[in-house]
Amino acid sequence: MKYVDEFRDPVLAKSLVREINELVEAIEFTRQRPIQIMEFCGGHTHTIFRYGIEQLLPKCIELVHGPGCPVCVLPMGRVDDCVSLAQRPEVIMTTFGDAMRVPGSKKSLLQAKADGADVRMVYSPLDALRLAHQNKNREVIFFALGFETTMPSTALTVLQAEADGVDNFSLFCNHITTVPIMNALLETPGMQLDGFVAPGHVSMVVGEKPFHFVAEKYKKPIVITGFEPLDILQSIWLVIKQIAEQRAEVENQYARVVASSGNLPALEAMDRVFELREFFEWRGLGTIEHSGIKIQNDYARFDAERKFPVPNVKIADPKSCQCGDVLKGVIKPWQCKVFAGSCTPETPMGALMVSSEGACAAYYNFGSLPELMALKLARQNQEALP
Repeated sequence: MKYVDEFRDPVLAKSLVREINELVEAIEFTRQRPIQIMEFCGGHTHTIFRYGIEQLLPKCIELVHGPGCPVCVLPMGRVDDCVSLAQRPEVIMTTFGDAMRVPGSKKSLLQAKADGADVRMVYSPLDALRLAHQNKNREVIFFALGFETTMPSTALTVLQAEADGVDNFSLFCNHITTVPIMNALLETPGMQLDGFVAPGHVSMVVGEKPFHFVAEKYKKPIVITGFEPLDILQSIWLVIKQIAEQRAEVENQYARVVASSGNLPALEAMDRVFELREFFEWRGLGTIEHSGIKIQNDYARFDAERKFPVPNVKIADPKSCQCGDVLKGVIKPWQCKVFAGSCTPETPMGALMVSSEGACAAYYNFGSLPELMALKLARQNQEALP
């Protein structure tokens, strides 16, 4: 395949769905419970709902929407810390667009900007470095976040800042790693996951090896996956095929992009600049060992947490917001009490409604189930009552 429309071919989609249906008939446990497959990445969740993939699958397959949206798992206290940095008069705070809307306990970066803070949206950390060159009398901070997908660009920007001799640029580092959270999910009591659709963008950087523990330790099939509808359908077929054949392996459906060894220059840059934190907090999931990234001592001058005082206060999410349960697959977004009522993309209470990759935003924007549409209308009408 060479063109995008070839990855959206309805004839091929119907053929894959037919083969999936044939495979599940041979899996005996589907008579007692559904097959639960977690798509880890928020980009996959977005594709699943945009193209109605869940409605094409047999009812005995249940897709569990995982925590692979870095904006969505950012704890409220870290947002508060970032807002406190942004409100310093000498600071220009820079970040990606969706991160500006993540609610803290009092305000988001976007609201801080409306109140007078100098907060600017950038498309890459190099844009932030460019601002540092252009504003020698200001401190430019880049709010760095994301899984291994975005870590290389951040690391390379730090190396470039060092080469340029820049002293007014730093990171507020909130990068996170994939393997510890997958391990934590698999160790969660009551989680019944039968297989994984693994993140293609992360795998493009780290390769196949980090995911072998899923198959070897937990005996679960895992398939590295692209982001088009046929990518996801083929990956689900591959997972179901492994289950039917009682295998547990790492398979690479996204071989057109992902090399088995990953991106070696990217990994080298990450190793030079970053190291693992002992602990890091995830929104709705609590503190997970070695799941966060910090800047190594050799590059401490580019670390905003060492350069400026940061409150570092832990803030609990609103009790009415059930992001944690959605992230763990315990409930579906529409089962949250505030979904489509108090919490909408225009007025997000939880992080899963902020980002376009969040499960709640995907359900809200693309969910077409009749009961979901009726729920949205009922909750909106209820909110409108005096």
